[in-house]
Amino acid sequence: MKAMLLRGVSSFTQNPEPLVYSEVPDPQVNADELLIRVSRCGVCHTELDEIEGRTPPPRFPIIPGHQVIGRIMNGPKNGQRVGVAWIASACGICEYCSIGLENLCPEFKATGRDVDGGYASLMKVRSEFVHPIPDAISDSEAAPLLCAGAIGFRSLRLSKIDNGKSLGLMGFGSSNHLVLKLAKQEFPHTAVFVFSRNQKEREFALSLGATWAGGIDKVPPQALDAIIDTTPVWSPILKALLRLKPGGRLVINAIRKEDTDKHALLDLDYPSQWWMEKEVKSVANVTRADVRDFLHIAAQSGIKPEYEEYELQDANQALSDLKQGTIRGAKVLCVH
Repeated sequence: MKAMLLRGVSSFTQNPEPLVYSEVPDPQVNADELLIRVSRCGVCHTELDEIEGRTPPPRFPIIPGHQVIGRIMNGPKNGQRVGVAWIASACGICEYCSIGLENLCPEFKATGRDVDGGYASLMKVRSEFVHPIPDAISDSEAAPLLCAGAIGFRSLRLSKIDNGKSLGLMGFGSSNHLVLKLAKQEFPHTAVFVFSRNQKEREFALSLGATWAGGIDKVPPQALDAIIDTTPVWSPILKALLRLKPGGRLVINAIRKEDTDKHALLDLDYPSQWWMEKEVKSVANVTRADVRDFLHIAAQSGIKPEYEEYELQDANQALSDLKQGTIRGAKVLCVH
């Protein structure tokens, strides 16, 4: 089969083609696994983190990709269209799994990091970790919902926002543009304020119904009840804390932050930024329930991502465009 292989950690800036288009053996499935013929795979910032060495190290070589749409090729559900998300497996018996927090399981394994993912024409997956895709959603629309959408859904829940409260979105890429659509659906009286360094992203946010959009350093018309940060760097965290009301909550939706401004937090001013019972909450992975609940909401409410398609062999270009922030919405690989 054809696949894009990552053979080791490298700087994307120094090596703009870290993934190698390769012919590799077809996956060999066990009795509890399904073979999937991949049709689409979303491109996620986590792939940049893997390439540049910020995540827990994957095994090498590895096939990245964890927003996978395809059809089952074996077993009683042969032909069913399904999705595969970041969660590849969890133990099912630990203290976290037993209370529905399988995303915190110490045995959590990630698709495209711990096991081969969807930057390939075929992949295998444990049968209980696939997600049926609603008919109302196309393959390219569905792929970004599996991570960008599901982790945004979890982030919005963790923000504890209520209808009529104010919400900030720090950064406006694949995940937060779906959070905006979801927030407008679930909390119609909530004002949403978007912060982005990119003028085109700010214009995009306003076109989707944001109440206000400004630069990372800009001050919105009011203090905010909650903010969801999806930026890859540290300095926006300090700005976000300044924009919160007393008792407000900042949710950091990022698996890792880049080190380009790693000393930024040394400039934290506790009285102005973190005092007054402000909270910070991180988001770690997703559960299967997050994925399935969000797919159901998206299908029922007509929530669909904005996206641009690339061919599988152009995955390096898609990742470069993602790193440069040159495309609004999500990026999706078409696999043939």
